[in-house]
Amino acid sequence: MIRFLLLRLAQIVPAFIGVSLIAFAFIRLVPGDPIEVLSGERGIDPERHAELMAKFGYDKPLHLQYFDYLYNLAQGDLGTSLVTRKPVLSEFASLFPATLELSIAAMLFALVLGLPAGIIAALRRGKPTDHILMGSALTGYSMPIFWWGLLLIILFSGILQWTPVSGRIAVIHYVTPVTGFLLVDSLIAGDIDAFQSALRHLVLPAITLGTIPLAVLARQTRSAMLEVLGEEYIRAARAKGLHPWRIVLLHALRNALIPVLTTIGLQVGVLLAGAILTESIFSWPGIGKWLVHSIFSRDYPSVQGGLLLIALCIMAVNLLVDILYGMADPRIRHARE
Repeated sequence: MIRFLLLRLAQIVPAFIGVSLIAFAFIRLVPGDPIEVLSGERGIDPERHAELMAKFGYDKPLHLQYFDYLYNLAQGDLGTSLVTRKPVLSEFASLFPATLELSIAAMLFALVLGLPAGIIAALRRGKPTDHILMGSALTGYSMPIFWWGLLLIILFSGILQWTPVSGRIAVIHYVTPVTGFLLVDSLIAGDIDAFQSALRHLVLPAITLGTIPLAVLARQTRSAMLEVLGEEYIRAARAKGLHPWRIVLLHALRNALIPVLTTIGLQVGVLLAGAILTESIFSWPGIGKWLVHSIFSRDYPSVQGGLLLIALCIMAVNLLVDILYGMADPRIRHARE
């Protein structure tokens, strides 16, 4: 296992460099000069513009700018935001808990509904229940996030008035940050009203963000379960008279988890990418909304650092999924050892 982890960590290094290059090039492909964007409609005189370009190092050739960027990364310096003048790492750390809380809620929503839907569809293969569940999954997968989010706002916030339109918590509540997760911090503070407000604000964004992963998990679970249910050891378990749900949950589901775990790992990237639109729709104060604002502001350090840190999170999740493979299937663990 240690050898496997070291090998995986060694593979992360070139991936990290590749992501840093993409992040560096991405923001520079966006039209607009960062200094001119910062100056706004007032404009800026050429001398001051040249002075600021030299100060931030943007007057150098692109390859030298990239080498300077790598040098700073090697020292753990992601740069300072051009807009707020705060370190990028501290801004990311302050906003990431909001995105992580939203992503966890969305993934729990997807898992709680997606796994049972896939299992039931596999057990009822070819019957109306299967067609309804898989048709619903296909519909959910096909809906654009921005359209689905607006529909939910119109229905539940506008017509039914069950949930708030935007934000993370009502303005009348203040919760002292401890973990960065409002649901947890409000419980720590013993403020039930704040907890209920945070939960009501979380529902619609989590459903919006979790709909596509839910559809993917349902379809992948159904496919994996159908393959496993046809194996000889499942027929042997049925011949022994074991309870049907014991066969499904203990024997079939565990062996179907490998492709499902792969899907869950891949959906983390979908969640973080989808959070950009979801947070913009619901004014959720997280990484997605921050990145959108940084792109419009041509805030090079924030965009570069934000994309790089998100990529590291996805790499860490994929590493965790590889470890879980061995827990789900001991044969994989023994092969690696």
